[in-house]
Amino acid sequence: MKIKNAADCKYDILSLGEVMLRLDPGEGRVRNTRKFNVWEGGGEYNVARGLKRCFGQRAAIVTALADNDIGYLVEDLMYQGGVNQEYVKWVPYDGCGRTVRNGLNFTERGYGLRSALGISDRGNTAVSQLKKGDIDWEKIFGQDGVRWFHTGGIFAALSETTPDVVLEAVQVAKKYGTIVSYDLNFRPSLWNAIGGEATAQKVNREIAKYVDVMIGNEEDFTACLGLEIEGVDHNLTKLESSAFHNMIKKASEEFPNFQAIATTMRGVKTATINDWSAVAWSREDGFVESAKRDETEILDRVGGGDSFASGLIYGVMIKGSIQEGVEYGAAHGALAMTTAGDTTTARLNEVERLVGGAGARVIR
Repeated sequence: MKIKNAADCKYDILSLGEVMLRLDPGEGRVRNTRKFNVWEGGGEYNVARGLKRCFGQRAAIVTALADNDIGYLVEDLMYQGGVNQEYVKWVPYDGCGRTVRNGLNFTERGYGLRSALGISDRGNTAVSQLKKGDIDWEKIFGQDGVRWFHTGGIFAALSETTPDVVLEAVQVAKKYGTIVSYDLNFRPSLWNAIGGEATAQKVNREIAKYVDVMIGNEEDFTACLGLEIEGVDHNLTKLESSAFHNMIKKASEEFPNFQAIATTMRGVKTATINDWSAVAWSREDGFVESAKRDETEILDRVGGGDSFASGLIYGVMIKGSIQEGVEYGAAHGALAMTTAGDTTTARLNEVERLVGGAGARVIR
């Protein structure tokens, strides 16, 4: 992969996606809580935020928000995350949410045998109504300059118009030599209303033609790209790296434009105990695997995959190595799941300590 020089670009990382207000009942449940903690979060946004806050890269977000106090709260949270908002599109609010609103995401962390639970409330959101021509991609990629562009299947599934926005973005990004990464991130609840897996495959297979770095797990590659993978345990109760190798091999053959493919490998024992590692592949270096962290203790699993993606991008873009990418990604994802909220609180030195094999002894 030929990555543009930092001096020629305004941003190192740009993400396209929805930024929602996450409402978290803490140790309780959505159905009977009397209070929520709030964060901002979104699959694509979390990657840019992680690259800014943990890895020190210049980051920006393309999104849209309804012009009301919930939108201002999301804006305020994004300011704390350090992600530049010059490409945020503000849409006039109608006073009721009939035509436009901001997305909410109610999320339970889960514990033991009780699974984590996410309940999205995101119909009619401002970002879901983006359409082709709304964003000046020529200015963003041609004039301002971006080294790496990241988006994914969550944004693509928000409406019948958002796939066209993704396609327009990736086509212009490729025109100006920007690396494109895409996280398939299959969510059945988002695709069901617009045609289910058939639509997901039609949309994602077209977008995949412009992707350099594809990210996803075995369900993503099957549901979004229609690839049947032998030997993968769809219950995710055990991890077999050979099956993931089969998945990557098949995807790389079908999409010769893929320069790298990466996936986390999560063995779910309980909501709070997972085996955790990652595997990746590049055309230059072949297959690489991260250190395995069996029985990783988890406080909040949401955002672990996004933090993996940001660490992966950092390793490839800054360190120049897919092996370092998979190690930084897996370590960053593991750390992100030790704190509440979608977004990382880790610092680069913490990630590097974990990559270097450090344990959890107290630091004094």
